[in-house]
Amino acid sequence: MRKRISEEEIFGLYLEFKTPGNVMRHCNAVANVATTIAAALDEHGFDLDLELIHGAGLAHDAARTQARHWDVMADKLADMGYPEESIIVRNHMTGAGYHDISQVSEMDMIWLGDRLVKEDEYVGIDERFDYIIEKARKMGAEDHVKDILASKADMQRLLDQIEEVIGQSVDSLFEEKEENLPEEGVSNE
Repeated sequence: MRKRISEEEIFGLYLEFKTPGNVMRHCNAVANVATTIAAALDEHGFDLDLELIHGAGLAHDAARTQARHWDVMADKLADMGYPEESIIVRNHMTGAGYHDISQVSEMDMIWLGDRLVKEDEYVGIDERFDYIIEKARKMGAEDHVKDILASKADMQRLLDQIEEVIGQSVDSLFEEKEENLPEEGVSNE
């Protein structure tokens, strides 16, 4: 098994690239969402590298304050000796495109995680893509909306296949976590 990037190394990257706190929280949320989905698939016969997914998720936007942040971070990860993390980070903005669930990869997990999280919260596909479309329109990129909708359709097909494999909705993977949290001010004793 290849060596995977550690959380300590990721923290060092956050310091080096002066990653804002909100971006660190976003990276953590993407890593957790991507790893949760991958773990659910692994429970049903898949063999995804959860450490690779977690590390790539934590690193994917660490250089977000820089132009072409995906290339900046990918180059840094490659220089550090993490070629697989580098490839995922370099491609996380575009994803792998639609393909059958039998070909699902760690890259797909980061693509999904990044498109199901808004800021640092799991929001699901509809809310996240509504936000992406609104942002494109505000930037005057109405011509990109068709491509964004095509990407959403690709992601929905993959999510449908994942849900068929795991026997539950992806949304429910995150609802269960919230339901198990104690209410504020309530003791678990």
